[in-house]
Amino acid sequence: MQSAPTNSAPEAERPRPRHEESDQRVILYGMTWKDYEILLAVRGDRAGVRMYYLNGAIELMSPSRSHEGVKKTIARLLEAYCDGCGIELSGYGAWTLRNAPKERGAEPDECYIVGDTNKEVPDLAIEVVWTHGGLDKLEIYRGLGVAEVWVWDRDEGLRIFALSGERYQLSARSAFLPELDPAWLAGFLDQPTQTQAVHALRAALK
Repeated sequence: MQSAPTNSAPEAERPRPRHEESDQRVILYGMTWKDYEILLAVRGDRAGVRMYYLNGAIELMSPSRSHEGVKKTIARLLEAYCDGCGIELSGYGAWTLRNAPKERGAEPDECYIVGDTNKEVPDLAIEVVWTHGGLDKLEIYRGLGVAEVWVWDRDEGLRIFALSGERYQLSARSAFLPELDPAWLAGFLDQPTQTQAVHALRAALK
């Protein structure tokens, strides 16, 4: 994941498991778009492996339990925030996003549309970087036309990359949720459980 440098996030934004886990990743090079579609069809609706495609390379990624825990907690916090603020938010999980002419394909950790759901791509995608490496996700999402990519990294916290012209720029706030401070949201990740994190956020909103 390519990104602009920022200051390290507070410790509260960087939960670490008792036993360090790693995502499992394989990259296949020299693959055609047809190869990518065949692999998607073979996998079907079975969960467990996410696929990304970029200019002839296919990334197969099996997220660790820790990866999945962080992404689900962020998703629940974001949904609780929007619910508490009366914001229309529709979630689409790991929606398979594809653009054959631009040779881009992605399955985000989570993705959302804010407001009107009559859109071809989500307004924002969430990517958790638990184990570094793999294809350039921002380049993939740029080709797919996703307006914002929210990236959580153990060392950098939660950052928002907004598509401006032909490139992503690091942004302090989301254009779709301008009142939400991403560092504030990520601060609830230090709670012992997802339920406690959501309860703490709802209490803070009152």
